[in-house]
Amino acid sequence: MTDVVTEDLRRELRCVELLGCFHGLNERDVTVFAMLADAGEPVTVDRIADGLDCERSTAYRSVSRLLDADVVVQTQVNNDRGGYYHEYEPRDAAALADQLRRRLNDRYARLGRMIAAFRERHVADRDCQSAVRRDRGAGRDRSNG
Repeated sequence: MTDVVTEDLRRELRCVELLGCFHGLNERDVTVFAMLADAGEPVTVDRIADGLDCERSTAYRSVSRLLDADVVVQTQVNNDRGGYYHEYEPRDAAALADQLRRRLNDRYARLGRMIAAFRERHVADRDCQSAVRRDRGAGRDRSNG
């Protein structure tokens, strides 16, 4: 049985894009992010859907995941006729890099706690087992003597 840490590390080693690794974004989400970054201006979901040759709802799901991951910004644009629409653009690159660094530090700290718990549990178990073996050995020595 493969342990959770090993499986998590294998999954992360397969990650091509940092945003996908740290935020669990799929390939289309990462492509949408790249499209927004390359656009150089805010982009609508309709334009994203056209650029990816996909349904508007599919593009919106990716944008929604990017918003949930806090890597894009949504701006409401009001029409003169009373309606509105949303445009999307990536967050500032420096802010995203800081966010990724924080997430990496959080993961590192979490792994450190897991290792400490592992050490505490297994070293304590081994020390306890050694003490039991010593006690049993001492009992045999007394019964043989």
